[in-house]
Amino acid sequence: MDQMYSYSLFLILAIATVASPGPGVFLTLTNSVRYGTWSAIQGILGIAVGTFVVAGVSATSLGVILATSAVAFTVMKYVGAAYLIYLGIKLWRSPATKMRALSGVGRAKKVQFAEGLGLQLTNPKAVFFFMSIFPQFVDYQSDHASQFVLLVMTYSGLVVVIHLLYALLAKSVRAWLSSGKGGRVVNRLGGATFMCFGVGLASTSR
Repeated sequence: MDQMYSYSLFLILAIATVASPGPGVFLTLTNSVRYGTWSAIQGILGIAVGTFVVAGVSATSLGVILATSAVAFTVMKYVGAAYLIYLGIKLWRSPATKMRALSGVGRAKKVQFAEGLGLQLTNPKAVFFFMSIFPQFVDYQSDHASQFVLLVMTYSGLVVVIHLLYALLAKSVRAWLSSGKGGRVVNRLGGATFMCFGVGLASTSR
């Protein structure tokens, strides 16, 4: 397969995957509404860095173990599910964030980065995504290391760009969403969504 054609196909697939609704997207939307766009960027960077780590893991023997060991897969799956449920409960119980309170959440920047990183690192599906996608788009007869880096950088770059667009979209309606009523809607909907993702992840099989 022609390398440019192969890369184009990967680009389309990656855009569709990153843009599709999921825990990462909803975390970005929630952070933008509750803490502002800058804090949302911290979470986005956390997800992007997590992508590098997960991609690296998928290329090592640990990735092979996760792909072949039922026990390792189950442990990773339940850790990820527990983390999603934890985020859901935490968000559900959080008070509505008013616009005037946004100036006092400076310390949330590191928290949002850590949450984005943790969200990606505890997602076993991300490991299997990279393990299943890369073999189809990497030509192992040539310099596959540079191809691997290109694909990972492309995917991580798309995470930053697409999630930033989501954050800016959320910012445009933040005035209502950060009101008392809107804030409660965001917290309850977001909390329920994370918990549903967690339960769904726990119930999945290979």
